[in-house]
Amino acid sequence: MPQTRLPFFPENIELINNYIGFQKKNGTVYYFNGAMPVFQHPEKDYASFRLFTSQLVVNGNVKQVEIANAFNVSTISVKRWVKKYREQGAESFFYRSNNANQEY
Repeated sequence: MPQTRLPFFPENIELINNYIGFQKKNGTVYYFNGAMPVFQHPEKDYASFRLFTSQLVVNGNVKQVEIANAFNVSTISVKRWVKKYREQGAESFFYRSNNANQEY
C-alpha cells in the first residue's frame, strides 16, 4: 500500500522547495515547514523578509535560486542578503549605516 510523502502542507501554500513553503494572507507572509508555521512578517516588511530568507539559505534549508524563483527577486539580490547576513549578522538588516550606497 503506498504511503503519503511527508511533509504535508496546508492548502494554498506556494512551495519554495519540498520542505519550505509560504503563504500571503491578509497582508502577512507566513512561512511553513510542512504544516508547521515557522515565521511570519508583514508583507511590506522587507528587512524581515531579507533576514529570514537569508537564514533559510545559510541554514541549508533552501538554495538561493529557490528564493529568487519563489519571490521573483534577482539572484544577485539574494546573494547580497546572504553575504550581509554571514558577515554582519541579523542586526544589519534593521539599521542604516552612514554608507548611502548600501542596498536596503
